[in-house]
This record gives sequence, structure tokens and C-alpha cells, in this order.
Amino acid sequence: MPESPAHEVMETLSKGEAQFEKWRNTIGLFLGPILGLVLYLVDMPQLSAKAHLLAAILGWTVVWWICEPIPLGMTALASSVLCVVLGVETAKNVFAPYSDPIIYLFLGSFILAEGMALHGLDKRFAYGIMSLKAVGNSTGRILAAFGFICAFISMWISNTAAAAMMFPIALGIVHAMAGIMAKQANRPVNPLKLRFGTGIMLMAAYGASTGGIATPVGTPPNLIGIAFIEKTLGVRIAFFQWMSFALPLCLCLMLLLFGLMYFLHKPELARLVGSEAFIAQERAKLGKWTAGQRNAVMAFLVTVTLWIIPGVLALINSPYQKSYATLMPEGVAALVGALLLFLLPTHWKRREFTLTWQQATRIDGGTLLLFGGGIALGTLMFETKLANAIGQTLLAWSGASTTWGITLGAVFIAILVSETSSNTASANMVVPVMIALAQAAGVDPIPPAIGATLGASWGFMLPVSTPPNAIVYGSGMVPITKMIRAGICFDVLGGLVIWAGLYVLLPLVGLAK
Repeated sequence: MPESPAHEVMETLSKGEAQFEKWRNTIGLFLGPILGLVLYLVDMPQLSAKAHLLAAILGWTVVWWICEPIPLGMTALASSVLCVVLGVETAKNVFAPYSDPIIYLFLGSFILAEGMALHGLDKRFAYGIMSLKAVGNSTGRILAAFGFICAFISMWISNTAAAAMMFPIALGIVHAMAGIMAKQANRPVNPLKLRFGTGIMLMAAYGASTGGIATPVGTPPNLIGIAFIEKTLGVRIAFFQWMSFALPLCLCLMLLLFGLMYFLHKPELARLVGSEAFIAQERAKLGKWTAGQRNAVMAFLVTVTLWIIPGVLALINSPYQKSYATLMPEGVAALVGALLLFLLPTHWKRREFTLTWQQATRIDGGTLLLFGGGIALGTLMFETKLANAIGQTLLAWSGASTTWGITLGAVFIAILVSETSSNTASANMVVPVMIALAQAAGVDPIPPAIGATLGASWGFMLPVSTPPNAIVYGSGMVPITKMIRAGICFDVLGGLVIWAGLYVLLPLVGLAK
């Protein structure tokens, strides 16, 4: 789901970090066009005239995606405008990707997520899980359950929204622990200094980012990678097929995350007496199920069912599989669910429905522009042979020559890029290059493309790496040194697990030779 740009979460950063962001934006504003001009003036005889122009536009765009002097979506739109004005391609062809069916998959998903959040369905689910007897008052189980809840919610709604929703719940639990410890020790306990506080905050941020990889709609890079694979390689990855490898991988990564957080930030108490009362109190505030919540659940379940049916038909080798995929592609299924929110009434006599147009317009339209612009640039990179030239250059530098050697490089290059830029921008930059690199090496390009796609969601070192990181950093419970330490560990170990998981799982689901 969409990620908020860095400037939208500035209020959660310290004054020093906010100043750094200001300088990053300002420097990028001028550096982008300067780099574009330099690339245009540099002699590149191996490129055609249009590829040379596109390289200059791409350099400018990448700098602005990394530094964010203007919103990411507007940068993507600006790159498309430059491609038309400078004659790289016609307006009709440049702007065609903005109406790609995958854009409507995200549009429907955004509206569904807005409906669920508007009616408090996400909080009801979170408190319901936390109140299970299996969770109880064990701090270890609370930590694990909290992370898995964040991950599950993030499979369907924005990573940022998932972290923001769970953030106050985590604060309440940590303050409850500080109160219990203060009573036991008969002295004040600062909740900002608790290891458990650091662990549960990082569990929320990292769990929200990890959960996003499990479904095609969980985070923007997934759909960007899927779109590039379909457009450039002619391979369509269905919703169920993606989940068949990404969900087991997500579960493995969450187990790794829990083990890492527990090891680095072992809770001060084994049991948190009183946590059940806190959760029960917060759950009681939600009251009975509302008509809006019931309608949102219905729309959500209808959509997920429509997404999963193709996989079921494939499993039973149904002759209707192709016709269903034609009549009900994922984008149309998402729009069906979104439309239901406008049709299911919450109060028929007053003609009030689950979602109004004013509420639906709160979705992040900038992300839709970012998708369209990213797909447009990636398509032009292949049409002008620019991607091939970049891929061959990287191949010569890296010396990688096998599918899985290139996939390992793709994962970690995407991770490195995602530490300094939006995960969406990272996917737009890295995925097409990795496809071209694999093609230049004469190996299967699908595993490197998927590796780069997943790696683009894997930036955990800094508060500015992802909005969930910035949100929990604002709690004051996560010192920057501890975030960097945990982030490096999860970057490296998680990257290796992603690579190993793809090595095992992709051949099983028919996405690797």
C-alpha cells in the first residue's frame, strides 16, 4: 500500500534530522537538473539519441526520487512530461501506462483500505487478537503477537497506516509495563528507557514493512515488480501465485524478526500483569459492531475471494481458469470491492452508505501517479535499449553470471537504495535494470526481478528509511543507535533469507527454471 513521502512524517523527527531533510530536499532540487544536463552533454556512443535523452531524464528523476524536493508522484509526472517535450516518445505512448490495469488494482485497494480504517475495523481486529488467551500476559508472546498483527494488517492496507494504528496500542502496553515495574520497585520507572519499549516499537515498524511483501497489494514495489515482469517478459504473476511463495517467506521473516528483537531487546519482565485489563478496556471502547464495519468486512472478503479464485481454479485444473482471468482480473476485482462500499448502506432511510466520495478522495493519488510514471520510464528504458546498456555495464562490473548470483546482488542493491529513498522509487529504479542485467547475462530474469522487488521494501536502518520507522522513532523509545543496530541486522539477515527463500520457493511455484 502507499507510503507517505518523507516530508509528511517530518514532525516525528528530531530537529537535527528535520534540518537534514530540508538540506536533502534543497540540494536535490538543483542537483537533479544539473545531473540531467551533465548526462546529456557526456558522449555516449553506445546509446541511440533517444536512449541518451532518456538517460539524462532518468538521472534527473532518480535524484529527485532520492531527495524528494517535490512529491514523488509529481516527479514521476515531470519525467513523463520531459519524455514528451524532448521527443523521446509521443504523449499517447508515454502516458498509456498511467491507465494500466494495475493502476486500478491499487485504486480499488486504496479505497477498500480507506473504508476499513474509517470504520475502525483495523483496531477491532488488532485488539481482538491481543485479547486471545494464547497471548495472555507473557511479554514474549505479546511481542510476537504484536508483530504478527502489524504484518497481517499491512498485507491489506498501507504499511504506514498499519504502523500508525498500532503505535498508540504499543505506547499503552509499554506504559502499563512501566507502571507495574514502578509498583514492584517502589520507585518511578521511565518508560522511554525500557528494552521492551524499544523492542515492541521496532516490532511494529519492521513488522508493518515485512507484512507488505506477502500480497501483491501489500506494498507498492510488489505491483511495480509484477507490472515490469508482465510488460517486459510476458509473464503474468497472479494474486494467488504471488502469495504461494511470498506468504511462507513473510512468515519466515517474521520469525526471524521476533527472534532478533527478543535477543536485542529482551523484556525486563517475563510477564506483564495487568496487560489483559488494558487490552480489554481498550476493546470495550470500540463498542458493538457497526453497520459500517460489517459492510467493510463484506466488501473486503468479496474482494479477497475474487482474488483467490484463479489460484483455486488452477489447482483443480479447471477449464474456466482463463475465461475467469479475462473477465475478472485483479484490478476489476478490487474495483468490485471498492464499489460495494458505495452501495452497502449504513442507514438506508437517510441514504447513508459505507463510504462517501469525500472520504474516498483521501486516498494517496500521488502514489498512483508514481506508479504510472515509473512504469512509463521502465517501458521506455526497454524500448530505447537503455536498460540493456545499463544491465551490460553492471554485468561487466559485477562479474555475476548465474541466475542466483544476480538475484543475490539484486536483493542487496535494492536494499541499499531503499535506505535512502522511497521503496516505490527504489523498485522503479532497480527492477528494470535487474531484468536487463539478467537478460544480458543470458539467464532467467524473473528471480532477479522478484529479488529486487522484495529488496526494495527492506530498508530498516534509519528513521527516514520508511515512514513506519519515522513513526516509532517519534516515540522517544528507540535511540538512533539501536535502530541502526537492529536495522543492519535485519537488512543483512533478512536479505539472505529472502534470497534463500526465493531459491527454494520460486521453482516450486513455476517462477524459476
